[in-house]
Amino acid sequence: MNLPKIYLDKMKELLKDEYDEFMNSYNDGKIQGLRVNTLKISVEEFLKINPFKLTKVPWCETGFYYEENERPAKHAYYHAGLYYIQEPSAMLPAEVLHVESGDRVLDLCAAPGGKTTQIGAKLKGEGILITNDIKHSRTKALLKNVELCGIKNAIVINGVIEDLNRSCRHFFNKVLIDAPCSGEGMFRKDPSMVKSWERTPTSEYSNIQKDILSQVDEVMSGDSRLVYSTCTFSPDENEEIIHGFLEENIDYDTVEIPKDNGLMDGLSEFAHGDKRVEKCIRLWPHKLKGEGHFVAVLKKDSDELSKIKNKDKKHKPLESFSKFVEDNLNCQIHGEFREINENLYIVPDNMPNLAGIRVVRSGWLLGKYKKNRFEPSQAFAMGLTWKDAKRVVNFSSDDPNVIKYLKGETINVESEKGWTLVCVDNYPLGWAKQMGNTLKNYYPAPWRWM
Repeated sequence: MNLPKIYLDKMKELLKDEYDEFMNSYNDGKIQGLRVNTLKISVEEFLKINPFKLTKVPWCETGFYYEENERPAKHAYYHAGLYYIQEPSAMLPAEVLHVESGDRVLDLCAAPGGKTTQIGAKLKGEGILITNDIKHSRTKALLKNVELCGIKNAIVINGVIEDLNRSCRHFFNKVLIDAPCSGEGMFRKDPSMVKSWERTPTSEYSNIQKDILSQVDEVMSGDSRLVYSTCTFSPDENEEIIHGFLEENIDYDTVEIPKDNGLMDGLSEFAHGDKRVEKCIRLWPHKLKGEGHFVAVLKKDSDELSKIKNKDKKHKPLESFSKFVEDNLNCQIHGEFREINENLYIVPDNMPNLAGIRVVRSGWLLGKYKKNRFEPSQAFAMGLTWKDAKRVVNFSSDDPNVIKYLKGETINVESEKGWTLVCVDNYPLGWAKQMGNTLKNYYPAPWRWM
């Protein structure tokens, strides 16, 4: 690779005797991974039907490496949300956030959604996940991945942390900041990042990182956990940032995470000798199978109480939704219903008042009211199981009809008339409507197989 001299000089200073070993890692192929989505399938069950050659990612209980010649994004199981494709180093931050079912979690810089979907699986449908990206264009990918993975208790927003400071003061007990950074750990995976690195000085990113962290305390409850991560090697964006935050926030301290499987200590010599940053984690590409990451786990210990709003009175869905459930499902749909712009949602319990914030999705989108009828959404399908539907068309993963469905094509198949859940090996892909011998395709255009 044609790497800038200023970058090479910096890495020599940083790595010293390990510099040559680090540079040799650029000759290796890209490290690629996927993470099983346990909202849909257990790891054990996935391995029984898995079509790829996989090896375990040691720091993520649901993560696996796959071979470079594999194409998991082109398999029907990907479109059923059974796994998420994610660089293995990037699996660590959400793991050490230690999310538990029922937590109130904020993923602040979330797009395209890898860490959000990991958190969503750990919540197991309980609690609340607010996932944000500051760029509206990036929330499209974030939203699709939330819905693809069948996450029902996520609020997708497009805002800045100042907005959350007003509406979610001391609300969250788990916060993840995968901060914007210079992306040095992406050079091998995406060489175009080198040009971006040359255009933008690291000081510009460190100013953004400091600004985000300077405001995060306002949204964190008294006994809470914060994970800060980047995919860069620069101490100016890593140890120095954490040192500065700790100096200004006495209620916080770093948390020791076991350093095994090639995980290394933070570099205190680049943070004014602050030994607290040695508890941080560095993932170096010459020490393990991954592109590289920096992760800091911080614990807040104070008496601030989380501000949970009183529950609104329960809303009932319109009769047309109840009729849809009666005619098409074997299950009842429970939760706090809310109608927003003719769309019907189930919103998470204890949802804060997000007035003034651009909300992209307010929970589990069930569908849309159209005059006197209800039309189900793709998100609704992805949050169900095949047993929930009265009419199911189930294809095997190697059936050509799967690709036809994912391309939005009409399929000729005999079945009972009505709304039908289309599945691959009993895992939902989306809706269709049986009309005679024709299965009218409702797979959404933006999701279609290209």
